[in-house]
Amino acid sequence: MKEAAGEANMTVITIILIGVIAAVAIPLVKNAMSGVEQRACCNSLGGYMQGGTCQGVDEGELSNCMNNAGE
Repeated sequence: MKEAAGEANMTVITIILIGVIAAVAIPLVKNAMSGVEQRACCNSLGGYMQGGTCQGVDEGELSNCMNNAGE
């Protein structure tokens, strides 16, 4: 009986750890993908990235590109 209780506790701990790791990893991956999406749209429109912003491209065109890329 003690072995079953210990195994159940380990299962609960494992599930909680998976939830914590997912809660941390998902926002990081989402931010990384957003940055890649912005860079790709900027480059495809003939612009370049400088200081985290797209230079040489109209903001409306960049916004349209990013909205269409998410579909």
